[in-house]
Amino acid sequence: MYQEQIVTSPGARKTLAIGRIIIGWVFFWAFIDKLFGLGFMTPAERAWINGGTPAQGFIKGIEGPFHDVFQVFANPFGDALFMVGLLGIGVAMLAGAGLRIAAVTGTLLMLFMYLAELPGALGGTNPITDSHWVEAMLLIIAAVTLSGDTWGVGKWWAKMIGNKTWLR
Repeated sequence: MYQEQIVTSPGARKTLAIGRIIIGWVFFWAFIDKLFGLGFMTPAERAWINGGTPAQGFIKGIEGPFHDVFQVFANPFGDALFMVGLLGIGVAMLAGAGLRIAAVTGTLLMLFMYLAELPGALGGTNPITDSHWVEAMLLIIAAVTLSGDTWGVGKWWAKMIGNKTWLR
């Protein structure tokens, strides 16, 4: 199955591709900035290549009711898992292949980050939803609409994986 069978409007397919590329760039950029400390969210001295701890820094700052739950990831393994996740999700969305795996893992990452910053418990602009929900939905929408078929390698990838659609 290809995107044209799911989304019949060419304009809608292009819009979905733009959304996929934007969310892919968000994850990929987060990886690059945390890796090199380009000074946007991560200063150079806290870059991963300079000994920074991207996941540990976030986890140690958790103040909500799930503080203790996430401490298991406050270590170098948690840093590596977080960085590989950012890179994998970003590259998959930018390329348009592996969108289902990226959507599942990205949604889990967004869920964990949402729980860590639980807006209802810690006070936020909305007591229930925040940007993590929006990012998760963009990942899911990209996967279920096969948005990688437009301006991505999705069609080629579909031929490569055959009937292993979970890799789509």
